[in-house]
Formats: sequence, C-alpha cells, structure tokens
Amino acid sequence: MTTLADRHGLPSVLLQRLSPEALQSIVEASREQRFKLLASQLNLTESALLGELASATGLTVLDEPAVDLQGTKILPARLATEAQVVPVLLPGAQEGRLALVSSLPPDLETADWVATFTDQRPQWYLAAPERVAQIITENYGVGGGSLDDEGTDLPELQNAQTDVEADADAAVVRFVTDILSQAVTEGATDVHFEPQEGNLRIRYRVDGILIPVPLPENLARFQDAIISRLKIMARLNISERRLPQDGRINFRDGKNVLDIRVSTIPTIYAESVSLRLLNQRKEAYDMNRIGMSPDEQASIRKVLDYPHGIILVTGPTGSGKSTTLNAFLREINSPDLRIVTIEDPIEYEVPGANQVQTKAEIGLTFANALRSTLRQDPDVIMVGEIRDLETAEISIRASLTGHLVFSTLHTNDAPGAITRLVDMGVEPFLVGSAVELVIAQRLVRRLCTDCAKSVPINRERLIPALESLGMGESNLAGVTSLREPVGCRRCRNTGYRGRVGVFEIFHPKPLHDLIIKRVSNRELTERAIENGMRPLAEAGWEKVVAGHTTIDELIRNLSANE
Repeated sequence: MTTLADRHGLPSVLLQRLSPEALQSIVEASREQRFKLLASQLNLTESALLGELASATGLTVLDEPAVDLQGTKILPARLATEAQVVPVLLPGAQEGRLALVSSLPPDLETADWVATFTDQRPQWYLAAPERVAQIITENYGVGGGSLDDEGTDLPELQNAQTDVEADADAAVVRFVTDILSQAVTEGATDVHFEPQEGNLRIRYRVDGILIPVPLPENLARFQDAIISRLKIMARLNISERRLPQDGRINFRDGKNVLDIRVSTIPTIYAESVSLRLLNQRKEAYDMNRIGMSPDEQASIRKVLDYPHGIILVTGPTGSGKSTTLNAFLREINSPDLRIVTIEDPIEYEVPGANQVQTKAEIGLTFANALRSTLRQDPDVIMVGEIRDLETAEISIRASLTGHLVFSTLHTNDAPGAITRLVDMGVEPFLVGSAVELVIAQRLVRRLCTDCAKSVPINRERLIPALESLGMGESNLAGVTSLREPVGCRRCRNTGYRGRVGVFEIFHPKPLHDLIIKRVSNRELTERAIENGMRPLAEAGWEKVVAGHTTIDELIRNLSANE
C-alpha cells in the first residue's frame, strides 16, 4: 500500500509538521512549485530544506551537478521539464545506473516515467531547484518541454486539465508562454524573435546586453506558428506579412502583470518580432537605489524644491530616464501637490498622481494632452518626452507660468539639451529662463557581488582607457586596486548582475548669457565644467573606484559619445 509520502516524494517526517491545509496545497502543486511551497510552509531556507530532505531520505546533495549529455537523450524534454529531473555525470556513480538529480525525492509517478524511457536503474541525488531548472533550460532549451513531440503523452505529470493529444497549436501556445515566463525570471527588458535561414533565433536583453536563449533543436519547424501566435496575442493582422505592425499584449505570469509592446517588421526570411516588457507592478526606485551619491542628491533636491521651472533628464533609449523621473516624483509627492503625468507608456504607478497614457492614433499626443493638463490646475507636470517644438514650447510656457515640469530628451550629454531645444526652434532666452536643471545619465552593468574580486591596477592598460574617456593618469592618484568580474551561476557567468546609474548634473542658470548668445555645445560644456559640472566619464570613474562597475563597462557605454 502506497502512502501519501510515496506518492509525492515527500518524507513523512516533514509531512507530519504541516497543517492539513498546507499539506493539501503542496500536494496539489506541480513538482516545480512544490519545493518552494514546502520551504515556505516549514519556514526553512532552500539550503536548510535540502539538508532535511537529505537527512530523511539518505540522498546526497550535489552543490554543482554537471549534466550528462548522453543521459539527456534518454529522458525527453517534457519529462525533464515537468518533473524537474535531469541526468548528471558523477565520477563515483555505479556502472549501469543512471544518475538523476532533482530538488525533491522522486515520487512514484516520476519513477514510473523514468522506467518507461530507460532500463537503467536510477541513482537519485538532490540539488537546489534553481540549479536544476538552469541545467534543464541550458540543455533542453527554454520551452523545450512544450515542443517535445514524444513528451506530450505525460498527462499524469500535469495538474492542469490538459488534453492528452496536445497538438502543435497547443505546444506553440505553451512554448510562447514559457519564453515570456523565462524572460520575466531573467529580468529581461526585451525579447527578440529573429528569423534566420532555416532557423529562428530568440534573444533576451538583460542589463542592456543581448543574450541568446537556449532553444530546443526542433524549433525551426514551428517558426511560422510561433510568429503567428505572437501576432494573435497582440491582436495584429496575421495575414499581413509585408508591412510593419505594432500592438500590445497583456501577459500575467504569477504575480507579475506585464504590458508588452509588440513590433513586427518583414525581413528576407520571415517577420521579425520584438517585444518590450513593461512590468506593471515593477518596484519603484528612489534616488539612492538608482545610484546617486549623497552629493548628487543634495544638488538635485535643491531644485526639486523650486515652485516652477523645467528639469530635464537626457540619454539614449534604455538609459533609465523614466525611472529617474519617477524617483523625483516620489521624492516630492505629497497631499499638498497635484501631480499630472503624460507618458507613453506608463512604466510606474505614482500613488496620488493623475497619470495619462498618450494615444497618438486618436489624437492624444504629448502636446494635446499637455495643453489640456494646464487647464487641470496642476502643480507638477511630467511629460514623458519632448519630441517636437510644440511640446517644447508648451512645456516652457507652463514652467514660466508657475508649474514645475519634468521631461526627457535624447541627447548625449547634459549641455546638449540646451542646444537641442534651441535647434528645435525654442527661443534661447526662453530656454535660459525656464530650464533649471539638466541631468544626463547612463546605465552601466553592476559587478556581481558574489564573485567580483579585487586585483592590483595595471597602469599600462588603465591609462589608455582613461585617455579614451577624456581623463588621464592623474585620475589614478591614490588608486591601488580595482574590482574585476569573475563569473558565477548567480550572474550567468557574466560577472555582472543588475545596473547602476552614472549621472552628469548641469545647472544652466549661471551660463544664461552664453545660452542667449547661442554658443556651441562644446563651448557650453567647457564653461559648465569650469563652473563645477562633473562629466559623465568622471562620474563613472568614481563608480569604478568604488567597486560598483569596471572601466571596460564605462568605455562600452561612454567612449562612443566622447
């Protein structure tokens, strides 16, 4: 007679510590979710739970299991994915036995399915669920189990009521969902589906860098169906393949709710689809978290207290401008202020603010929305981006009539925002009178705190690197060592995890006369530096010396703009 412990692979000594309600929720969960639920209900860390499972079952815990590539050919992707079990190589494994690792001891169902695909006796081991999932993704591909033909006949391993005869359409639906869920897990901001000759390449943009997604070998024959599925989700015309199209998808992955912007363009092989992922519940950042030093915060707070004027944040696409503006709004937000934002898209919710989403297709542009907003008695206005002369003029007029206005521009440096507005057609005396503060920023990858190491500086290498950024040997004074990337499992062996902001803060008012004279951007920049502005490169070097990032990362982001 089988017990509950046998059926679900959970030791009785642990099950006895659970309430009936907790036990029921764990039994009903998938094997992939069961470990985290059990750890939560027992109030244990993952490592502590692994230790207790090992003690109760006699199974060995593997810290860094290595995949058995021959074994992966035995177990289908669907079984590996849904049972969260993968073959591994072990020097001491018994001959003729298949070494398998999972985060939980095997239940009867999983053991039966393993026996279906191999006559080798399994030898079971335990490992952290995150590591098991990573091995499966790397070797079977993201969504590999979804497109696994042989694995569709595993109904008992699924808790959801799934049709046993899962056809290709259902497999593609699952695959696309798996790709999006994995993108959320990886912290991706974009997903690109790029048709190649006889292949479909999928890449995530994580921390500003494109990384290839491990994919199942049989992906090519599903290419057209995957592109069509994305277009259906975005409510696009699936029969139109000659023209670019834009749409959006509302996607829910557990507690994450994503507003996904979809763009398609025709290429020589098929349509390329790009997705921009916007997490509607994304945690908002304050000025500390975006990487501003105490001195930078003090300089900015003085201007945030002004009753009127324009504050501009500049930088390329994806440099965190909206995040910075949101941090400013949260800094000044109070019941005494009426705040109205005009955005495309709305990336963060600001408590108490009135947030407007532009819709150009019905005529709700930045300029039109801003014009109407001025009749709403606002104290503070945030305009997502100044894209044209009309929006620029209305913003400046609003700042001169008693409103504090926040907005963004696409320029390489902070003084460039002044010349950009003048080039748009705004009168220089208006620009000089209205703009109180300009902040140029970049996002550089942050060194992984788990694996970065300190090494003595190499002056022969550093001096040319500093010179390429407009600095010199004098910047090395007092610097004896710097941190460098190493690479570990937590950072996907890149050496970096997350990003930190680098800021150039420019106060235009002392240079009012130069702005009216329409001086060049170079002259304005030189005079701003003489007046105390710290260039982006020097602000970035401070982050390098502090151990937050590296000189290589700084060069990657800044050297092209010097």
